[in-house]
Amino acid sequence: MPQKILAGRAADPQLRGDLVQVKVDQIILSRSPGRALGEALSAGMKKTPVEMAVAYDGTCVTDARALADVAAGAPQAVSPEFPAYNVPIARGGIGFPAPVHLERFAAPARLALTDDARLAPVGGVGMLTLVVSPSQLGQALATGSTWVRPPRSVQIHLSGRVRPFVCARDVALELLRRGIDEVVRRIESEHHAPVVLEFAGPSARLLSVAERAVLCGIAPQVGAAAALFVSDEKTEVFLRDQRRSKAHRALVPDPGAPCEEVVSIDLSTVDPLLMDEAGVVRPVRDLAGKPVGQVVLGGDSGVTLRDMLAAAMLLKSKRVPSRLDLLVAPPSRQVLEVLAQSGALVDLVATGARIIEPDRRVTTCELYPPPAGTISLRTAEPAPRVPGVPSFVVASAETLAYAVATGTVGDPRSFKRPVRVTVPRALPTDDVLVLRDKKGEGAAAGKSPALPPAASWKGPLVLDLVEGASRSGSNGKVAEVSPGGAPVAGGVVVVLRSLDEVRAVVEKTIDLPSLRAVVAPFVPSTAVAALASEGIATFEVPPASLEGLKGQKSLSLPEPAAWGDKVGVIVGEQTIELTWLALGAERTWTHAGTSRSPGSSKASKS
Repeated sequence: MPQKILAGRAADPQLRGDLVQVKVDQIILSRSPGRALGEALSAGMKKTPVEMAVAYDGTCVTDARALADVAAGAPQAVSPEFPAYNVPIARGGIGFPAPVHLERFAAPARLALTDDARLAPVGGVGMLTLVVSPSQLGQALATGSTWVRPPRSVQIHLSGRVRPFVCARDVALELLRRGIDEVVRRIESEHHAPVVLEFAGPSARLLSVAERAVLCGIAPQVGAAAALFVSDEKTEVFLRDQRRSKAHRALVPDPGAPCEEVVSIDLSTVDPLLMDEAGVVRPVRDLAGKPVGQVVLGGDSGVTLRDMLAAAMLLKSKRVPSRLDLLVAPPSRQVLEVLAQSGALVDLVATGARIIEPDRRVTTCELYPPPAGTISLRTAEPAPRVPGVPSFVVASAETLAYAVATGTVGDPRSFKRPVRVTVPRALPTDDVLVLRDKKGEGAAAGKSPALPPAASWKGPLVLDLVEGASRSGSNGKVAEVSPGGAPVAGGVVVVLRSLDEVRAVVEKTIDLPSLRAVVAPFVPSTAVAALASEGIATFEVPPASLEGLKGQKSLSLPEPAAWGDKVGVIVGEQTIELTWLALGAERTWTHAGTSRSPGSSKASKS
């Protein structure tokens, strides 16, 4: 299915070559919208030619720092000028980007680009959503096209029916327990191409679009570029309920279409599961009886409207234990309205819940962090597990309801009688918090975002070597900048040992101006392209040589002209051969320090 979507938009429908140029249908700006706008303006954009582009303002709890970011044109800020370029703004309070986009804008059989891996659930509607850098997003905003590597597919065959008290979140955790990440890593290493998870089988068609979105949300955790469901009658009904019937297109795989591997799962064998603080998926009974101090129901992924209604029904007439804090973060404004209209919101408030705003910092635990010395249970996907990021336990909404009812972790099947939930078909679809450009009204004047200088590679380079990633960057040294904001002399190479560390560095690239190279035993293709577009070289190190980097202070790279598929680097007294993972145009971007076109104009008016 991903090949069908790309072939219909590619200059070469056969998808030959390491990279192909494809037309983009949608652009979703979430993590660094200001930086993407600056890149687009530098490429000469007047109005974006793509079918739909949306900028999400994820700051709901406004403080002095947030206002200063907008005034200064910070990369993560949403400029009021966006609507003037045919890019509506989804204002703070509309919800988290993934569920809102699924409801209001996502369309089957289209290609979308985003800068946020947490948009993976949008694949539940049948839209291929790829994560790229802000630099690539800016070029796509201006030109309507981008370069991608043709993907490979792993099919996940679903059969059977889930049992009572088993939610889509439990099925997603079962997929993680089956070791999908090892399958993705093996195929990536063999083909040097991104992997897309395709869900198929008789049970895939029985799942609602919201449940499909929960399953697609695991893609970033396993190193996959995206996840995708078919677009069928269920999709058509979902879009009709959202009053967007015209957006529907059928999408099914061709008979006999090849895939690299098939993983089969019988849904009737799935039990209530959880993911502990260390990222290990375990049966709920393994932690049974442990006290819970915080429950966060909702968030941007892992929960459906049906799950929220079920949790409210299970908690009706119950009271929050004295040492437990229940926070409810409705995924979208639409879900909040349905909860209010059905009376479920009143039931949750009567239980002792606090309703919190859908601020992006809730998902990263910057707001409402897990309390020390107790368990925090949440439905949302965790941020990459690196030092400095608080850990919590991930479980289904019904498992969370049991924890609120008893104050401890336990199997929700102990409720004995499952609830019967009817999800309303008449949904509120008023886009009152979507700001579009109105004829005759100009955009408010604001400071245009500034672009960082391109750090091109010139001659041999000696880089300071640091290990690991943390919340603030790879470590304090990587985040160091000179007084003018330019990278420190020489720069830094960071050695990463896990996929979570790679994901954390990719998310923080714009905050690490000194970072020049990444060395790791495995880096997904999408991360290679995103780093290359920022001028960061990505190298694969053999596991046998990884220990040789431990404790070293610097790494010497030869001049770019000497780089090939293999690059010999000097570390201390030894020479280690690394594999350069960039391909085609990605290598040009790395050496140039950016994916901007050579003749693009200067970023913006001051």
